[in-house]
Amino acid sequence: MKYQKLINTNIKELRIKHGLTQEEFAEKIGLSIQGLSNLERNRYQPTSDTIDKICKNFNLEPIELLLTNSQSDENLIININSILRNCSKHKLKQIYDIIRILQ
Repeated sequence: MKYQKLINTNIKELRIKHGLTQEEFAEKIGLSIQGLSNLERNRYQPTSDTIDKICKNFNLEPIELLLTNSQSDENLIININSILRNCSKHKLKQIYDIIRILQ
């Protein structure tokens, strides 16, 4: 899945998860209803300012908008371990730093 589409999909799922209408969500993050609708339909990408407002309103780190929720916990751990085994020490350090931020 492309990162841009993943971000937009996760924004829509966030709105639905919190039981907000497009109008309510758009008001919280300072977008027009049409702007939010276009974003959710992947017609345009959110600005960094919009991402910051979403993260502030819902207590998220920006990287969380790039995470998928479609895997079971067990499969997720298996897949993460598989990816980590193939990483250089430098990449492992970067991953560790990101995990520390998310805690």
